[in-house]
Amino acid sequence: MRIALANVKYGPKQSRLVRINEKFSVTIKPFILSEEIKTLYALYKSAVDFDAPDSVEFWLLNGAKYSVFDTYVIEIRDDDKLIAVGIFDNGEQSIAGIMNFYHPDYRKQSLGKYLMMLKINYAQLQQKEYYYPGYLVSNYPKFNYKLFSCEAATEVFNENSGQWLPFSWEIVNVIASNMLGEH
Repeated sequence: MRIALANVKYGPKQSRLVRINEKFSVTIKPFILSEEIKTLYALYKSAVDFDAPDSVEFWLLNGAKYSVFDTYVIEIRDDDKLIAVGIFDNGEQSIAGIMNFYHPDYRKQSLGKYLMMLKINYAQLQQKEYYYPGYLVSNYPKFNYKLFSCEAATEVFNENSGQWLPFSWEIVNVIASNMLGEH
């Protein structure tokens, strides 16, 4: 899926999320894997109820010595305490979300969704066209949070036709059915 940045419009839910998190400080900079980020990820991984990658290094590099991508990080802090991290690759016309994670004590702040909004804002300021937050899975709601920022600006890729289509669950289910050969 991707989000067409020119079409993003925030509603009351998104505005509320910005308000409840505006007390935190946000920094966006080139990514460097620090012990502080590793520690936060380990804490996050121990608290989630799904199969998360073993480590940030594994997810980003998968055994490679270095990345060829222009990778950035968004750090959210409560005073000096690192409470959330969003990692993305910065391309010429788009950004691609790699991973978001947060301190379990801040679950109610919806920091994963907030990080997606911060990535959108960054990409818009950089005059990018698209934000690729990852994928959706038909009938698997764990990834549905990716629709929070702006469902109306979301597009899904139809591999059979090679076209990007406006998001709807009907389209996602048809694409999934075609991929599984369930015409």
